[in-house]
Amino acid sequence: MSKGELKKLRITAYKDDKFTEKAGDGEFTSLLNPEKYIFKYKVEYSEAQGQGTSATAPKFVRTVPEDLDLEFLFDRTGVLKGQDNKNGDGIIDDIEKFRRVVFDYDGDEHKPFYVMIGWGTLLFKGSLLEMSIEFKLFAPDGTPLRAVARAKFKGTVEDDLRVAKENNNSPDLTHVRTVMEGDTLPLMTFKIYGDSKYYLQVAAANKLTNFRRLKPGQKIHFPPIEKVS
Repeated sequence: MSKGELKKLRITAYKDDKFTEKAGDGEFTSLLNPEKYIFKYKVEYSEAQGQGTSATAPKFVRTVPEDLDLEFLFDRTGVLKGQDNKNGDGIIDDIEKFRRVVFDYDGDEHKPFYVMIGWGTLLFKGSLLEMSIEFKLFAPDGTPLRAVARAKFKGTVEDDLRVAKENNNSPDLTHVRTVMEGDTLPLMTFKIYGDSKYYLQVAAANKLTNFRRLKPGQKIHFPPIEKVS
């Protein structure tokens, strides 16, 4: 694609949160690209404290998936090239197409489809949180010819991608580590869980027949464990 080629924002609907199974009529291309889009991030803290104790600093709980705010223009006034009102239905079909992609419910899940939104460097995965449509211009018979849809989407991240992004050493998460020269299973286990005594559980989870001879480049999975004293 050349640098001067116009690329439209596209929304694709999926039935699953792995974004592998597309919905039947699940693709919408924007009439005009947005002038802006807004990401919103939120960090959750716990402020609970024990009875009779002095106040303590809020404790980090987690970062929640980001929100994405977008506006979409629908126009059949003829102002935009190729966007007139020949069929007399105004923007009704356009809005119905948009609604089927971002708002319709998956019959099995009883929830809106998951959507992937792509445009330029924007690649967002999530589902619709809320939407409003403002009708702004009408034909003499009352048929809407122009509207602005404002939509907010809640982000979602697949479990394996979330682990890769967070990349911390919480024992509550599954980790994958690459064996380096000089690594031993007890040493790697200690780095993940803070205690080397769980190395036999790790060996069993990876079906290692000889955990004393790890090979550099080998991948080791460190699953969530229940710590024991």
